[in-house]
Amino acid sequence: MFLIVIAAVILLFGFVVVIGAPYVPTLTQQQADALDLLALKKGQTVLDLGSGDGRFLRAAALSGYKAVGIEANPLLVLIAYAVCWRQRRNVTIIWGNMWQKQWPATDGIYVFLHSRFMQKLDNKVIQQCHGKNIKLVSYAFKIPSKKIVKKHSGMYLYFY
Repeated sequence: MFLIVIAAVILLFGFVVVIGAPYVPTLTQQQADALDLLALKKGQTVLDLGSGDGRFLRAAALSGYKAVGIEANPLLVLIAYAVCWRQRRNVTIIWGNMWQKQWPATDGIYVFLHSRFMQKLDNKVIQQCHGKNIKLVSYAFKIPSKKIVKKHSGMYLYFY
């Protein structure tokens, strides 16, 4: 039984590498830096693609934003619900593959994806956001075909 549980956990955390990135939580200071770079107005919406355990969603909600996360790992979705419980009026968590889901309307996007997915992300943002003015912050990895507007603490800001 123990081996089945271990295998299930490995499977849950391993399969997301194929569609985006492994689970690596964004630390408190990086959450604040990303929100500062996005510089949204209170009440605007930020979308966290690959929202993991919901820490960034909670930080965004506590900063006065509406926060939406899309996460493929069902175990992390459950954890995110618990982490964001007190902010549940301003946080929406969607279980699913961000490449296949229709994204909700948003003013800003936060991502921490592997470099091999950054060009695919650029194409998806263009497809999903239909010319609306969107700010995107990427932690650690650059979008190869896009001009960086601002860089801070290993994060890159882009405008769409």
